[in-house]
Amino acid sequence: MEMANPNVEVLFNQIFINNKFVSSVSGKTFPTINPANKKIIANVAEGDQADIDLAVNAARTAFQPGSEWRSMDASARGKLIYKLSELINQNKYHLANLESLDTGKPFSNSLIEVETTVSFFQYYAGFADKIHGKTIPADGPHFSFTKLQPIGVVGQIIPWNYPILMLVCKWGVALAAGCTIVLKPAEQTPLTALHIAALTKEAGFPDGVINVVPGYGPTAGKAIASHPDINKVTFTGSTEVGKLIMEEAAKSNLKRVTLELGGKSPLVIFDDFDVDEAADIAHDAVFTNMGQNCCSASRTFVQEGIYDKFVEKATKLASNKKIGDQFDPDTQVWPLIDESQYNKVLSMIESGKKEGAKLETGGCKVGNTGYFVHPTVFSNVTDDMIIAKEEIFGPVQQIIKFKTLDEVIKRANETKYGLAAGVLTKDISTALKYMENVDAGIVWVNCYLSFTPQAPFGGFKQSGFGKELGEDSFKDYLEIKTVTIRK
Repeated sequence: MEMANPNVEVLFNQIFINNKFVSSVSGKTFPTINPANKKIIANVAEGDQADIDLAVNAARTAFQPGSEWRSMDASARGKLIYKLSELINQNKYHLANLESLDTGKPFSNSLIEVETTVSFFQYYAGFADKIHGKTIPADGPHFSFTKLQPIGVVGQIIPWNYPILMLVCKWGVALAAGCTIVLKPAEQTPLTALHIAALTKEAGFPDGVINVVPGYGPTAGKAIASHPDINKVTFTGSTEVGKLIMEEAAKSNLKRVTLELGGKSPLVIFDDFDVDEAADIAHDAVFTNMGQNCCSASRTFVQEGIYDKFVEKATKLASNKKIGDQFDPDTQVWPLIDESQYNKVLSMIESGKKEGAKLETGGCKVGNTGYFVHPTVFSNVTDDMIIAKEEIFGPVQQIIKFKTLDEVIKRANETKYGLAAGVLTKDISTALKYMENVDAGIVWVNCYLSFTPQAPFGGFKQSGFGKELGEDSFKDYLEIKTVTIRK
């Protein structure tokens, strides 16, 4: 694979505040680990409350009226964002190697994600000067209009499954809106965020606009959620942590909150759909990124007429895949992110076996060198099993039988989550009825995991609220100011 390099140099491992890399106030560091071999890649500065305070102060200063950032034309902001996209593209091989080293995913996958990040930043660069209010036909001798202005300092906490893509989803909208940023990357995967921070300085972003503080959730993450000088917090991760962040946000200063949380998304396959194509789509819907995906189709509902044939094909797709490290171009199965996730997935697999699901393939760990788990397929899964109710976040497919459309809609909705859903059918009426009635923020018809920067992403119920991507993502980064003038 072109430019794949397992010996990529880590150039930045400190905290980034006010356009400078600095050590943590405490002097502490923590290791970031290669999940393929459990070896330390680098030791990274560990931020906590004191470092978050410094970062927030820098971001607050950068947001003051009359500052370089606040005085900048919207089109100039867009040009800066576009310049950053160009620098990311110029450094895409280095960034992809860092991402692969940190996450364990194949270099080819990481490269696609870096290139997608470039296109997402370019989308937001084009949006920067298209944010505007409305004129209002007010009664009486008045002229009224609304002005949209940035909410202020934004705290952002991102996960480890798609580190660079999560960064652009948070940064793109915040920068286009004119906000300033304090980002905490996941402690498992801080390297690309720190490298891109260096590129923001090279692009010409003013001091304090972008700050990156690596650290742990209970310290640095909590400090962001509870900070009285942060105006908004956005978080992608588990529902359990999302609730804690919402609580801290409420107790501190009622800061605005956007949450993109867990899921147990249903993919419903009707027997009028080609079974080979359905098996391929369902396989990718579950096993993409080794199942470490919030909108993974981890409940595969298959109509009884093609159930047995589908199980056979799904099992074959998940079996006999090449297991290897992230820099082997033939790798099809790569490690989970860390020991905690590894143990959780293996525990969930064991629960499926004990509760009576039929193990078709996989169901075990691979060696002891890294955090590898065989791709696993269960059939004869029932709705009351733990593997059918709880988010696994691993390479485990649950295949569930159903009879009718009305029945499967009801069963699909019997979950606390509502992030995504999918349906495979050749009947447009079936697809439309399912789409109308399923509780999900995203519905894919005859496809799955299809993303564009123009289409909003976000869930219902305990999968969170607020949107990322698209025009709708700006709503939570802007304040609406109403101005009324007497004529």
